[in-house]
Amino acid sequence: MIQTDTDKLVSAAEADMAACFAQIDAIALENQRRVLTAFRKHRVTSEYFAERTGYGMDDSGRDAIDEIFAEVYGGESAAVRVQMVSGTHALASALFGNLRHGERLAILTGKPYDTMEKVIGSAGQESGSLKDLGVECVQTDLIPLLADDRGCWAALKDILTPNTRIAYIQKSCGYSIERPTLLNSEIRQITKLVREINPNLLVMVDNCYGELVEDAEPLSMGADIIAGSLIKNPGGGLAIAGGYFAGKKSAVDAALNRLTAPGIGGHLGCSFNQNRLLLQGMFMAPAAVASAVKSAHLFAYVFKELGFEVNPQPGQKRGDIIQAIKFGNRENLINFLNALQQFSPVDAHVKPEPADMPGYTDQVIMAGGTFVEGSTIELSGDGPLRPPFVAFVQGGLTYSHVKLAIQGVLDIGSRGDCKFLPG
Repeated sequence: MIQTDTDKLVSAAEADMAACFAQIDAIALENQRRVLTAFRKHRVTSEYFAERTGYGMDDSGRDAIDEIFAEVYGGESAAVRVQMVSGTHALASALFGNLRHGERLAILTGKPYDTMEKVIGSAGQESGSLKDLGVECVQTDLIPLLADDRGCWAALKDILTPNTRIAYIQKSCGYSIERPTLLNSEIRQITKLVREINPNLLVMVDNCYGELVEDAEPLSMGADIIAGSLIKNPGGGLAIAGGYFAGKKSAVDAALNRLTAPGIGGHLGCSFNQNRLLLQGMFMAPAAVASAVKSAHLFAYVFKELGFEVNPQPGQKRGDIIQAIKFGNRENLINFLNALQQFSPVDAHVKPEPADMPGYTDQVIMAGGTFVEGSTIELSGDGPLRPPFVAFVQGGLTYSHVKLAIQGVLDIGSRGDCKFLPG
């Protein structure tokens, strides 16, 4: 077989990142050990896969899933529900369940992810938002101050007023090429400083895209509640819908009362015959996440070598599965995502187009020929149609798929209707 320039570039990336990939494998092994231990402890049995209908009252399979998620994440309690339509829904349930009129939500990591702005009310007076219901929402950005504890402490002292109920941390970079994803050690640093100022408030972490990337979770770093989506990391590519929250039992119970109703909480909720896939997805998740992290490093290495601005850098320690690649103009971003779509296992023949999306302020273009619609643990990419026109690539259930996709995308990118490479 003749080795092309693209093949040589990918081979060089793998050689240079061998030590990095070995570390990812070590983290995956530790996470797999934790997951397996939880499955064994809670005596998972095929009886838990049985279909339940109607109310799903006290479903033993659903209860076991909750207990396993709580143990894997290091929390007292967890709720894993297919009724949650997205990670945003899970986060909103936790916020609305734990905040009351007159209390303050302090966002500590700058501008939140686009879909959370309408939940909070920072994207205008959205009916039913936290602001609309009388919750005061303020924000600061501690990330540039993390090298200076005194600077962080001063910023927190200004924002954590006595009526503050929740200190909110977004782990992932979101739609930003400038903002780094937080590592768990940085979440621990922030949480420790928050506790020094007000030990009674709740520290909440948006954990989307970050699950199982490191060998521990934010709850083990001192956070009180975390939330995320099942069609991202923890679903392992098998969960077909849903979300979760986990942490202190009181905070999880309050979120469940918001998700269902007071008095019902977590006792009811049919799983629609999904228990097996939720369990199997969590069991597969450490391996799937490791593939996604390796894939992100490969994208970073290859596109940096080709002259693109990337974040994070190849080989850099990571807290999530997202890789940002800056294209600089609308046409190149669209062409790249069109090329990526052609190497999907589903809908490879479809041409993505920019479109308005619920919860987003700008049009978004998404490449995602995934088995589960919107799944971002599967290879996918998207980006808002606004400067600096950045593609956010994530996922990859198998590293070999991503490797083939990168090789194909680069071949297309140098020619034809999807050209995005210089020269």
